Amino acid sequence: EPGAAALRVAAREAAALAVEAVRAESTLMRAWSVGPGELERMSFEQRARLAERLRAGRLAPWAELIGRFRRMAGGEAARRVEGDAGELVGVTLGDDLTRVIPSELANLGTPELRAVFAARYAAGELMLYEGLAERATGRGAIVACVDTSHSMYEAGPGGVTREAWAKGCALALLDQARRSRRDFVGVLFSSADRLRVFRFPARRPAPIEEVLDFAETFLGGGTSYQAPLSAAGELLAEEFEDAGRARGDIVLITDDECGVTEEWLRGWREVKRRLGFRVFGVAVGAPSDAAGDGSALAALCDNLRSVEDLTDVRAAADLFRVI
Repeated sequence: EPGAAALRVAAREAAALAVEAVRAESTLMRAWSVGPGELERMSFEQRARLAERLRAGRLAPWAELIGRFRRMAGGEAARRVEGDAGELVGVTLGDDLTRVIPSELANLGTPELRAVFAARYAAGELMLYEGLAERATGRGAIVACVDTSHSMYEAGPGGVTREAWAKGCALALLDQARRSRRDFVGVLFSSADRLRVFRFPARRPAPIEEVLDFAETFLGGGTSYQAPLSAAGELLAEEFEDAGRARGDIVLITDDECGVTEEWLRGWREVKRRLGFRVFGVAVGAPSDAAGDGSALAALCDNLRSVEDLTDVRAAADLFRVI
């Protein structure tokens, strides 16, 4: 009968829509690392609210990018490099040219960065692969300082915004900290008076709601390096005094160039020397002079890279092999 046929068509269409909705929800949950076990512990209402927040959030259009970033980072972190010195599992500072990491050597191919390489070599501050026997126990926190100034709205190739790339990288660093049983701190910054700090201690789970709060917060305004880096240094000093853990890692992700005062820089270098932490810089879609020789970023970072193609998650791959 025509009525029965229409009902069957309507039922098939409803079933297809339901399957598509389940598939879309599964994709979102995977991108945000919400596992089946966590979902099973949620009530229907909690799960529905979470799914709606993921669909409507400011980074929802970039869920696939974020998922790729986190999968890539997990794969890179699992890699091990074998060599004469045994299993190489991390990065330290020194002047042994036989163990220099590839991104340091790449600076030799850029004329304006050769002087930076030479200065760091003379000071024994090149980034080197370290062996298992060299790694001390009790690693410090991973601190991601993420620029959320107004210019981070800007989109690059494929319509991907600088913010989406930066937040994807930061979320992958959160995953890295969880795998390594290290504390993670997200420091969102813009102008000197705008700062938000999100703490994710290794000793407790990282609730998805808190992760989303971190990922979706955007401050706007200008750019100041001193405020977030001072906050990061204080957090690592606090961790060292409370738990005796040193040798943390700070990752500064920005698209801008701003100066720092000489007085602040002297104090920063003293804190860095005392606590033994490393500073990685990522210039996202920034002008070439922002990451060149003589820039504030070059002075602040032990290892600095530029990312122009914001669809390329592998541009940060070596970060997850050495942090």
